[in-house]
Amino acid sequence: MKLNLRNPLAFIDLETTGIDVAKDRIVEICIIKVNVDNSEEVKTIRVNPTVPIPLETSLIHGIYDEDIKDAPTFKDIAKELAQFLEGADFAGFNSNRFDFPLLAEEFLRADCDFDFKKRKFVDVQTIFHKMEQRTLVAAYKFYCNAELENAHSALADTRATYEVLKAQVDRYENAEFKDKDGKVSTPVKNDINSLAEFSAHNNNVDFAGRIVYNEKGEETFNFGKYKGQTVESVFAKDQGYYGWMINNDFPLYTKKVLTNIKLRALNNKLF
Repeated sequence: MKLNLRNPLAFIDLETTGIDVAKDRIVEICIIKVNVDNSEEVKTIRVNPTVPIPLETSLIHGIYDEDIKDAPTFKDIAKELAQFLEGADFAGFNSNRFDFPLLAEEFLRADCDFDFKKRKFVDVQTIFHKMEQRTLVAAYKFYCNAELENAHSALADTRATYEVLKAQVDRYENAEFKDKDGKVSTPVKNDINSLAEFSAHNNNVDFAGRIVYNEKGEETFNFGKYKGQTVESVFAKDQGYYGWMINNDFPLYTKKVLTNIKLRALNNKLF
């Protein structure tokens, strides 16, 4: 089947130096961009992370320091990637929690102002876990009736993710889903907006989940001593809290979100 697309859909898989979104770096990125007519453009790039790759990580994805010593840095390719991804929505496997947040960090470190706000994010793993609760290898076998060869190869994993999403839409398009409140719906549709909504883990404002929307749609802290309080109200009574977060080890994207909220509040003369 073909995906019903309003915008190009970029399937992305990253191989990295580790799993810390704020600190680790990309060593390989693979993108399969599916255009509105379902034609494909594939881009796979090895990246010099400028830091050593831990041996235990190299043993997983098979990329060692020697392999990427002459590769471009992310800053070298940031503008090329931004142009390639212009106007596209995003899809991946466990991507809302890892690939997209880490990619956002890399763009910010490279001083490339790539706008994630208007994109839709489809996490194939979330759809899979909600409907079947397993892993990518099992998902590929379950949905595509085939063994996934070269798992942890960026291209193999990205290709498998694309194939699994098409099979999920085909399998679940009219299937009922009951949520935790007992509400029954048919959320899996051949529509990226619907898939993005169903595969969303939460109501995060930033990728890391430090800030979330409350029931009124207000940005609210989701950690620490001000958990449950709106960001604007905290900044109004404790203006040093913004400086504390900016100067500590929070993801760059979280800091960008905080700065935007603060500037908006200042423009509105809220404090």
